[in-house]
Amino acid sequence: MNPSSDFQTRKLARLAKLGLDLGGFEERFARASGPGGQHVNKVSTAVTLRHAASGLAVTAQDTRSQAMNRQLAWERMLDSLEKRLLEKRAADRHAREKTRRQTAKKPWGVKQRMLDSKRRRSDLKKTRSKDW
Repeated sequence: MNPSSDFQTRKLARLAKLGLDLGGFEERFARASGPGGQHVNKVSTAVTLRHAASGLAVTAQDTRSQAMNRQLAWERMLDSLEKRLLEKRAADRHAREKTRRQTAKKPWGVKQRMLDSKRRRSDLKKTRSKDW
């Protein structure tokens, strides 16, 4: 199995895991800049990959090879999409736990300690006189 087909199978597996379709991505090729000599000046080796649904765009122009830049762009795109998904899941879990803690009934002892503290504070404030 050659490396490009191996990458294709990994890419398709990651897309399936994320629940995404290849049709939602747009690839553009442009001339790169930087080192690489005449080759990068004449050949469109820079790859810009855009995911329409999220609006995320990634550009790779690290190597002289369009195929390698394409692979790098896909890896970066899938990494960032996975990171976004994990962050969204963590935020959702945090929100659920926060509402659970807010709506949970306090234990009897905790409630009594809070009320005792409030009574002590109230008594302290009552003992203060405003006309000193």
